[in-house]
Amino acid sequence: MCRGSMQTSPYDLIGGEPTIRRLTRRFYELMDELPQAAACRAIHKPSLAAAEQKLYEYLTGWLGGPPLFTDKYGHPMLRARHLPFAIGEAEIDGWLACFTRAWAETVPPGPVADVIFARVHDLARHMRNQAQAG
Repeated sequence: MCRGSMQTSPYDLIGGEPTIRRLTRRFYELMDELPQAAACRAIHKPSLAAAEQKLYEYLTGWLGGPPLFTDKYGHPMLRARHLPFAIGEAEIDGWLACFTRAWAETVPPGPVADVIFARVHDLARHMRNQAQAG
């Protein structure tokens, strides 16, 4: 996304660090719980702790908070970072099922949240690197 001022960034408008922590924690809990997330869960390591931390760091900077991910790892280049993993419709749908529910449970509703969620949905679809079946 983009860096906004400290008072007006999407990061601040949705609640900052506590909200992003709750969101990423709940997201990865759901990845272990939801049957529809099985394909997505299968491409992750047995422990989701490192993935949770990286998602927290990425979302923090992407939403206009501190650039934690870029400070630690450089430019996100998300699609390139995900190329080693087979990501098709099932993986994306599972990821989005977890994210949609975690978002609804942890992020205050409102117009800013709606815009952010739509961008996340598009970003998830952009990670596809496997042809559609059929």
